[in-house]
Amino acid sequence: MPSLPPDRRDFLKTTTAALATGCMPYWFSESALAFNFKNANDRPVVGCIGTGDRWKAVGPNAMKFGDVVAVCDVDRQHVEKARDIVKDVQGKRGGPTEPDMYEDYRKILDRSDIDVVTIVTPDHWHSKIAIEAMKAGKDVYCEKPLTLTIDEGKQIIKVLEETKRVFQVGTQQRSEMSGYFLKAVGLIRAGRIGEVKKVQCAIGSADKGGPFEVMSHPPAYLNWEKWLGQAPLVDYIEKRCHYQFRWWYEYSGGKMTDWGAHHVDIAQWAIGMDNSGPLTVEGTAVHPCPFENGYPTVTNIYNAAYEFNVVCQFPNGVELVIRHDTDNGILFEGTEGRFFVNRGKIEGRPVEDLKSNPLPEELMTKLYKGKKPGDHMGNFFECLVSREQPISDVYTHHRSMTTCHLANIAIRLGRKLQWDPEKQQIMNDKDAQQWQAREQRKGYEIVA
Repeated sequence: MPSLPPDRRDFLKTTTAALATGCMPYWFSESALAFNFKNANDRPVVGCIGTGDRWKAVGPNAMKFGDVVAVCDVDRQHVEKARDIVKDVQGKRGGPTEPDMYEDYRKILDRSDIDVVTIVTPDHWHSKIAIEAMKAGKDVYCEKPLTLTIDEGKQIIKVLEETKRVFQVGTQQRSEMSGYFLKAVGLIRAGRIGEVKKVQCAIGSADKGGPFEVMSHPPAYLNWEKWLGQAPLVDYIEKRCHYQFRWWYEYSGGKMTDWGAHHVDIAQWAIGMDNSGPLTVEGTAVHPCPFENGYPTVTNIYNAAYEFNVVCQFPNGVELVIRHDTDNGILFEGTEGRFFVNRGKIEGRPVEDLKSNPLPEELMTKLYKGKKPGDHMGNFFECLVSREQPISDVYTHHRSMTTCHLANIAIRLGRKLQWDPEKQQIMNDKDAQQWQAREQRKGYEIVA
């Protein structure tokens, strides 16, 4: 008779050894969902940090593979809603139904029973929490964009290499969206449009608004000081918080990083520059408020660029354009054709030719690191067993985010930047070099 499944404390050790020998226990199924546990107590244990609107997708996806036992948010309304979702989702399958609720994420990191954390906070909190989570021995699933600055990416990689944790970034276009983006990368790698000359990433325009009312007090259910974290301490404005944080450079990179994290990622992956970067970056932009030396001069108006056109030149000769106009998606142009891809379609002559000349199956498997594509969160939990880095790994995400951060620096300073992809350094511009990092408020510094 086969032995009983291990408890969750021994789960990763046992299954990793089994993978190495090719002898998996009877309760493990290498399906698209990756896991098929005998009972709920054997599933990886998950803590959720940040439970706003985006978590309503991330959290239930994580609950397909693991058990959420704790939820955390500085907004009490968010954390209470998350508790109710966990009770509903896990209660239907007989899992834990009453997660602990926290305001301080460190209480989740302190728990020895938690194996995995999801991080679905505003962007400026991602790096600090992720680094501390890895140091606490947790594997990490973090929403994009992973970083607020170029240097934060370097810090995360340093800790990842020290701790050997598994880390998935939430750039779901690599896995899902009907496989359109993976097919696009396959077309490029198979040479179906010849030599790639130009890639255009249309990521849409951002919001503009203000001046907004400054509130004397934040709502009682929100810890505004903790929400701000490493960002400067400012009076509460409703439009600075929750979804609208994207349009403030203090907490995000605007549309450049919000959607650029998706499309620039796919573009660099396709052209083989996902572990490199541009040589030059330059562009123009329109901001909602006045700027001086790259900084907004008012504090109650959105300040992230809402129109932009940026050109990046890569070492392999490809020109990458990031723009706000035209149909949201990516246009690949080569010496022998072109095609367009977004979340709803992939079209062009090279795509039509696939009917008679499909892409080699082994190419697609290789692109997806030898695993079956189709479920982004499933890929993460599958990699918890193999201890490999998932399809959206930190290394390549850092490189695509570097391009986006450089684009923002260029449009804020209003000048062309030279970048050394090997040294990962802005060249010949000491002022611009300072923008690779940001000042962090005392008590919230990132320590790698």
